[in-house]
Amino acid sequence: MFRPGVAFPESGRRSGENGQVRAYDLRLAATGLTAGVAVVTLLSACAPGAPAGATPASSPPPSAAADPRGELAARAAAAKDRRYVVGYTFSQPNEPLRSVLVTIATDGTWRVDIQGGALGGAADVSIASRPEGLYQCTLNASAICVKVAGPGRKLPAAVDPRAQYPFTTWLDVFVDRQVPLSVLPAAPQQGESGTCFSVDPAVTAIAPPIDAGVFCFAADGTPTAARLPWGTLVMAGQPSPAPPTVVLPGPVSEGSPLPTSPPPPPSPSPSQ
Repeated sequence: MFRPGVAFPESGRRSGENGQVRAYDLRLAATGLTAGVAVVTLLSACAPGAPAGATPASSPPPSAAADPRGELAARAAAAKDRRYVVGYTFSQPNEPLRSVLVTIATDGTWRVDIQGGALGGAADVSIASRPEGLYQCTLNASAICVKVAGPGRKLPAAVDPRAQYPFTTWLDVFVDRQVPLSVLPAAPQQGESGTCFSVDPAVTAIAPPIDAGVFCFAADGTPTAARLPWGTLVMAGQPSPAPPTVVLPGPVSEGSPLPTSPPPPPSPSPSQ
């Protein structure tokens, strides 16, 4: 091995001297080899890649986006605990914007007021849930209410505006992990906020548990948007404190409820 600054022995020296020189040269060679190995080891440690003796970094934990079904259930569970009054815009293709006011009272009763929700858009109506059942009420100077379903019963399809479901019974479906749903992350559209999920009932049934659509929630669980086959709801303001209970806007009558406007189309199947 050639080392700068070290002179090689002359060939004319005596044999004893040559033996000493050879031993000296071997010590130099061994010293140079040891230093070279140290340099290579140091360079390997500094180079990118797996350092010698280092423990490989563990994989990062899965994010919430890796389990959209679980994240949807968590947001819906938070929504079930929320109590608020908040307004939404309701839009449909080729139709003027309408307003929807959602009230979730402290005692769990709820009321959804829908502008133009009956008689071809000519009548404003409210759907209210109280312990004694479900009511449809007209919203005008002579408001009256008609009981349309008993406790725990569903609204008849002819008087069901469906705008109440993203804030009420569909939350139970989202929370129940036993209900087969196809859930994927979705990007909010213009005007929407929060975390959004594309949800499709993963069953073929005549009456699926929900309508397929995109549902968005704020971090505290407040529903912020719902894009559905029959229209789109988008939160139009900040939530206000909830009342202790919902109050019907008029007296209960024995009359007939008003038909919804327009009648909602049938929910699409998962294949559609």
